[in-house]
Amino acid sequence: MKFSKIQPSYTSKDGCRLVWKGIDEDDQHVVILNKAELEQLVEIMKENSSGKIDLEDQVSTIFINSDVTQFNLKNNRYLEAKTTELQKQVLEYAKIPHQPQYVFISTKEFYPSITIRKDDAPQETSDKKSKQQSLLQAILSSGPQKTKKEPSESDLFRIFSTRRSTRRFDKTKVEDWMVDKILAAADTAPTAGNFQGFKVFYIKNKKTKEALVEAANNQPYVNAPVVLVFCMDPLRVKMDFSPEILDKFSLQDATLAAAYSQLAASGIGLSSIWIGMIDEEKVKSILGTDLRPSSILCIGYPEKRKPPKSRRKLKELIQVVE
Repeated sequence: MKFSKIQPSYTSKDGCRLVWKGIDEDDQHVVILNKAELEQLVEIMKENSSGKIDLEDQVSTIFINSDVTQFNLKNNRYLEAKTTELQKQVLEYAKIPHQPQYVFISTKEFYPSITIRKDDAPQETSDKKSKQQSLLQAILSSGPQKTKKEPSESDLFRIFSTRRSTRRFDKTKVEDWMVDKILAAADTAPTAGNFQGFKVFYIKNKKTKEALVEAANNQPYVNAPVVLVFCMDPLRVKMDFSPEILDKFSLQDATLAAAYSQLAASGIGLSSIWIGMIDEEKVKSILGTDLRPSSILCIGYPEKRKPPKSRRKLKELIQVVE
């Protein structure tokens, strides 16, 4: 994957999204930085220095060096970006003038190197540089001795098995970076033809939340710290099928996106309740949209954490067709 661009966060101008693109059009990976992490990255880039940034999940790390900036992520994935390219985009994003350095000698924190930077000429790749990058790979792969617990491969299944819907939310504000991650999860949900035939309304307005309570059969927990309304948007699905089929695809897209968001919320320690009993016309009027709503997802810190409810036995759920 190749580093592509830096974008604003979904919900806040304070953080950012770093985007990598693969060979396929829909092959991409995103790293979300909150305000403090972005400020650290900007400071290091502004000073043309090397450094290390520990991300909020307390496992992921960014290593900045003169040649390569490497992202050692929680899911054991490694992403790289040429430091010169990343620096230019980060400083432009932060509106700090970018002054390329002709000769830059890095610190010896990770490994010593000298990079010749030119304004117009592309950087040349030499065998020596290749060896240096290989050394960087080896150093960063081994990394400092970790005292923090690595995530288990079964974390996703733990989320599945412990998730519990809640109808009583604590009044504690949900942090912006958490909302960013939840919306980013919706963005990764599978959709028909990857056309993403849905739209998410993130409701912050108090009066709008109160109106949605009435539109959702007077269910009071709709007035939660975070309220997301998932709507169908079949016009985005550019496929040669009848309108009925495109509506079906769009409904499935919106439903999958809401499910991904619900699991993401559970994964970062929040709780949620899925609302399907809604007056669609009232919701459309409240939001000022012609898009048909499929569900409302209400998210927040639970007042009290409860164990998951028991489920039916798998033999009652599954019918094997041989």
